[in-house]
Amino acid sequence: FFFLFFFFFFKQKTAYEMLRSLVGSEMCIRDRPIVEKYGEYKKAKIGEEEAKQMLTETSGDKEFKEMLETEIEDNRKIIERTSEELKVLLLPKDPNDDRNVIIEIRAGAGGEEAALFVAALYRMYSMFAEIKNWKVEVVTSNETELGGYKEISFMIEGHGAYSYLKYESGVHRVQRVPDTESQGRVHTSTVTVAVLPEAEDVEIDINKNDLQIDTFRASGAGGQHVNKTDSAIRITHLPTGVVVECQDERSQFKNKDKAMKVLKTRLLEAEREKQMTEVAKERKSQVGTGDRSERIRTYNYPQGRMTDHRIGLTLYRLEDILNGNIDEIIDALITADRTCLLYTSDAADEEDSVDLGGRGIINKKT
Repeated sequence: FFFLFFFFFFKQKTAYEMLRSLVGSEMCIRDRPIVEKYGEYKKAKIGEEEAKQMLTETSGDKEFKEMLETEIEDNRKIIERTSEELKVLLLPKDPNDDRNVIIEIRAGAGGEEAALFVAALYRMYSMFAEIKNWKVEVVTSNETELGGYKEISFMIEGHGAYSYLKYESGVHRVQRVPDTESQGRVHTSTVTVAVLPEAEDVEIDINKNDLQIDTFRASGAGGQHVNKTDSAIRITHLPTGVVVECQDERSQFKNKDKAMKVLKTRLLEAEREKQMTEVAKERKSQVGTGDRSERIRTYNYPQGRMTDHRIGLTLYRLEDILNGNIDEIIDALITADRTCLLYTSDAADEEDSVDLGGRGIINKKT
């Protein structure tokens, strides 16, 4: 038993040390899945080499040769698969991926139709969050008479929420026949979606003297509480002019707390965008995480079709998608984004890369 334990420990330690020298970064090897995947790759590599050696030394036994050739082929397939999987595991991770998100949806062109579609998208993201067992909390909203929203801001709390929803930022276009359209003509409307990672308190320090905090009476649906108490909060960040309102809660304290979270998130996002512009050229991507002026998706009701223009994905199950079943879309966007990162990595100088065998190349700089 002890012999087997020490043998296993030695093999794992060897894989650990080899991977460290391979990628040149101690940070990369702290994740156990990478070590285990490299161990699987190395085991297949050794198995392939040993089988090749035995094949050159074997003569006459046809059945044994066939068995060795099969083993070589099986190990080669494992090497190719684990090489690709290692490349994905070693891609640089977005530091915001594990965070909660604040989503802001606003009506664009199309008037009341756009406002109704804001409500449809809010419902879609809420149902997706429910499927994931995430919590949804409305921060502020501006409801219309027909049940739509001129704008709505809400928080989704759940581990990894940003990693799933960050690709939703951009302009969403809807094509459908409005209920008020007597001649059956299809109208086109647009809404904008902004997905922001929630800021942490340690990341941004706001001087209280830079804030103007106003209270006012809540408006809209809400029963006796509405227009009876000054519970709604408006916070203005004087240096930047950013204004945040929250009137969803009955408590003025809770509304202020929510508004501060949104303010910090917006200021952090503005600072992040400024740094990206000034410090580095933004990575060109087939997918991107959504310029707000970019039309990213079309929802066509008459055809029951959804098309994501960034990756050319078309699905004919619009009702299902609007009911929150958007995993297929998100998975396709993540795959496309990883493909772009891998392509960038593969195009790096050979001096900065290490060949893992088969098609696998890991860039040391990652």
